[in-house]
Amino acid sequence: MKIIKRLPGLPVERALGVLSGRWKAVLLDVLSDGPQRTCDLEKRIAGITQKVLIEQLRALEEHGMVSRQPRAGDSQAIEYLLTPLGKSLRPVLDSLIEWGAHHARELDEAHRLLPCSAVVRDRST
Repeated sequence: MKIIKRLPGLPVERALGVLSGRWKAVLLDVLSDGPQRTCDLEKRIAGITQKVLIEQLRALEEHGMVSRQPRAGDSQAIEYLLTPLGKSLRPVLDSLIEWGAHHARELDEAHRLLPCSAVVRDRST
């Protein structure tokens, strides 16, 4: 497995290196709903371009967070899904969301927070 960029040695810096990027945490959150094709991810995440989506998915794949697999019943279609390592980030993401809201409140910037629906559409849409 080739890692895109060599990760730092300090554990906290390593974790931040894996999660850094505008869309990685959003992708991990969306993929927690289950396997999804690239086109479905592109539809669900407002503002992400196909180029950036592919780059971010590849980086997450190289870091062991997501995997690609043929879609059941259609060997031509590829789905992305969380690996067990990717799933293990759920409590970390929940803590980061909570801390981000706390930070905004402490700095009197809670009014600047966006609901998830501002970026992520329902799967059925």
